[in-house]
Amino acid sequence: MAQGLPVADKRPTASRIGMGVAVALLVLLAASYVVNAMDRQVFPVLLPNIRKEFGFSLPQGGLLATIFTLGIGIAGLPSGYLLDRLSRKTVMLVGIAIYSVFTLLTAISVGFADMFTYRALTGVGEAMQNAALFTAVGAFFFAHRALALGALNFAYGVGSFLGPLFGAKLATATGNWRTPFYVYALLGLVFVVLIAVLVRRTFTERVEDTGDKGVVKSFDHVPAALYNRNIRLLALVAVVVGLAMYGYLGLYPTFLREHLHFSTQQAGFAASMFGLGALVGIPAGWLGDRFNQRNVMIAALVAGSGVGWLLFNGPTTPGAQNLLSFAEGALASGFMFVNIYSSMQRAVRPALIGRASGLYVASFYIPAALAGYAFSELVGNLSWGAAGLWQLTVLPYVAVVALLFVDVRQFSNATPLRG
Repeated sequence: MAQGLPVADKRPTASRIGMGVAVALLVLLAASYVVNAMDRQVFPVLLPNIRKEFGFSLPQGGLLATIFTLGIGIAGLPSGYLLDRLSRKTVMLVGIAIYSVFTLLTAISVGFADMFTYRALTGVGEAMQNAALFTAVGAFFFAHRALALGALNFAYGVGSFLGPLFGAKLATATGNWRTPFYVYALLGLVFVVLIAVLVRRTFTERVEDTGDKGVVKSFDHVPAALYNRNIRLLALVAVVVGLAMYGYLGLYPTFLREHLHFSTQQAGFAASMFGLGALVGIPAGWLGDRFNQRNVMIAALVAGSGVGWLLFNGPTTPGAQNLLSFAEGALASGFMFVNIYSSMQRAVRPALIGRASGLYVASFYIPAALAGYAFSELVGNLSWGAAGLWQLTVLPYVAVVALLFVDVRQFSNATPLRG
């Protein structure tokens, strides 16, 4: 191997395990991502209880609800480079261990400063798991990358549904908002052991095939540089979606409980419907593989902007809010998260997909860290409805404009095999 090439280039291009075993390993890894999502999504539902105990203001609460995304974003690019130098399995295990430990520490916080620190550092671990997991799965199932990443987003949806729902039940049953954090941290540590023992490196370390049965696949049409025009435009789309989606996620339960006067259980169920909507990630990924991925994303953004307006300006009954929250999850997480992620991997050559994954994580999550704070400021200065209008309805059209300039002919899946 030439000196200076990424360590990832030494990984095997051929699978040494059967597809049945590969699918079983995918299910196990996806289950670990369920716990990741449960940990992320439970905090907003418990935020009113936490604010009451500590006396946090609404902006402080909004910042705490989304600050973990700052840890994810800051760790995104370093995680991408780690994936070129360490095994994906190692990066994944370290990441799960980190966010589990800091989830546990969140439950014993004594004030704003240490809770802020613990929540931010959970994001560092989540970034490491995210980048390693999505890179490994995207590389192994490269021919159906968007569909495979959609399966992971399906797992995220399951966790996003179960996390707030069970979190609210655990907190109500025990009379203590700390209980869900203890339980979810323990689940994460269990998966560290399971993945270490059961998941094979021949699954996690595969790189995209460049040849099969004498047929050569060329990537000459894909720009050689990491920071090419397509990936810069897609990174901007990720920024916009992160700001809009986490503005909603961070304060939606507070809106339901304090403005619409929903009960804890009603707010928890409505927030969980976002996760149920994220289950749409599998058909959304299939559509991204089969049709023009840019147009799929544009359609999802336009539809999502309408849903965003209705969430904070439309019907106020629990049933209607449940349906709207489901639609937000389907469009923002199911369609946009999956298709931006897979398209950024397709915007670079195979040796760079680890770094592209890290860039996506940074682009999506660093702005998202301030999304809850920005939304709370809009609420304080304007109203809940106006905040929804600007951050969830108008802002997505910036991403629509950016996507108009993306050239899908330069994606890695655009050129047919040449013999």
